[in-house]
Amino acid sequence: MKARQRGLALFNLLIGPAVLISYVLSARAHSSQEVAKLWGDVPEAVRPYYTAWMFVAATGYFLFTYFLLFRVDADRVRVAKRWGFGLFHVLYAMILIPSAIWMPLTLHHIVSPTPLTWKLVVLGLWTSGLASLGLIAALVALEPRAPERPWRLAVIGSVLFAGQTWVLDSCAWVLLFHV
Repeated sequence: MKARQRGLALFNLLIGPAVLISYVLSARAHSSQEVAKLWGDVPEAVRPYYTAWMFVAATGYFLFTYFLLFRVDADRVRVAKRWGFGLFHVLYAMILIPSAIWMPLTLHHIVSPTPLTWKLVVLGLWTSGLASLGLIAALVALEPRAPERPWRLAVIGSVLFAGQTWVLDSCAWVLLFHV
């Protein structure tokens, strides 16, 4: 693992758990009624599928992260013949930092709704969702792609992940959330 990959691994080891910790601490700091409002108007019948997809998305995350950390030569790789491995640092930051802020900010909005907090919630979701689309594009445009099978799994994983961050969170949830 090269220095750039170690940096990405360290970022994941620090900010990844911060996402989960922010969820736990936020949920513990609010009533169960407030936490239940995080679903917005997502229909009850859809919630189990939505929840199941979170695990599919997490699997996708591990697939592309494994590929980037262990199967890529960070010194040689190019994205669209223009960017180096550092692009992945930016994309991960755009995904993980807003994700760590989402639940505390959304619960704050539930308790004290304002147009500004709603705009910040949506901005965070769109930042994360668009970065996940950028991750798909970066993996597709990656050269060299060898080894081929892990690269294909990484692309598939990024699509599964974007199904959560872009389709379900940035689009569907934003449309279905009302305080």
